[in-house]
Amino acid sequence: MKIAILEDYQRAAPALECFAKLAAHEVEVFSDPLHGEEAIAARLAPFEAVVLIRERTRITASLLEKLPRLKLVVQTAKIGPHVDVAACKARGITVCDSTGNPVSTAELTWALMLAAARNLVSEVERARTGQWQGSVGFALAGKRLGLLGFGRIAQRVARYAAAFEMQVSVWGRESTLARAKEAGLDAIPSLPEFMAKCDVASVHLRLNAETRGLITYSHLYAMHPDSLFVNTSRAELVEPGALERALRAGRPGAAAIDVFENEPLFGEVPSLLKLPNVTATPHIGYVERASYEKYFGDAFDAVNAYASGKPVRVVA
Repeated sequence: MKIAILEDYQRAAPALECFAKLAAHEVEVFSDPLHGEEAIAARLAPFEAVVLIRERTRITASLLEKLPRLKLVVQTAKIGPHVDVAACKARGITVCDSTGNPVSTAELTWALMLAAARNLVSEVERARTGQWQGSVGFALAGKRLGLLGFGRIAQRVARYAAAFEMQVSVWGRESTLARAKEAGLDAIPSLPEFMAKCDVASVHLRLNAETRGLITYSHLYAMHPDSLFVNTSRAELVEPGALERALRAGRPGAAAIDVFENEPLFGEVPSLLKLPNVTATPHIGYVERASYEKYFGDAFDAVNAYASGKPVRVVA
């Protein structure tokens, strides 16, 4: 098959061991991001299959109309709202996904938490420029960590918190709260109460119609002035503009984020990132070699399974 791998910014795929799985196919890897449906359609026109890296490329009904050769869409990780699965099915295009790895995002969540708590970015820069201490951070031990959601990533973060002697509270729907109670954690059904109690609030929710914009300015402002808000899930879970507004108002006192409303950020610096109380990384939660081997390995297996007439992990 003729296969396109889109928006592989680091051109990581060809360097992975699992890339050998595509040896029987004609593969082209694109590292540059494209904006606009016409540009994406022009690029994908010759291809029968496309491998998507997370949510970097939107597959819409109108785009599919311009791609008569396309037969297969394979997603690294789980399919999200960026792929119109119904439109794919209507055109006879098979959609497959792959299984995720909670380790890399959980570890980055903790790294961001520590970096923000101890002002690591500014202190590293001071050391690099021959300056000495410039701030006083805070320890995580004894603080209350609040987890919005309690899936695989949040459960791993909760175990890190235990090692750091933090108290852990969980907010979510009924089934989420039940799992938290089973794990011996504090479950808080009220989101305003949850945000007000947390020293650190970390978001671990899936983005869908129900959760989009779930966290509002009033929820953020309920946090105390010394608190930290962490988001390594999706920026759209927060009401547009609410985080920047709340940070400028001083509640929460700081934020550590790995996700943005408009990605990638090439050449653009959102006003949020210009705030001194924001620690940010360019959506690297899943960008780690073992995770890539898992994501891409599953995706390439799906390509081969489809080519052999026995597709796997087909999205209904």
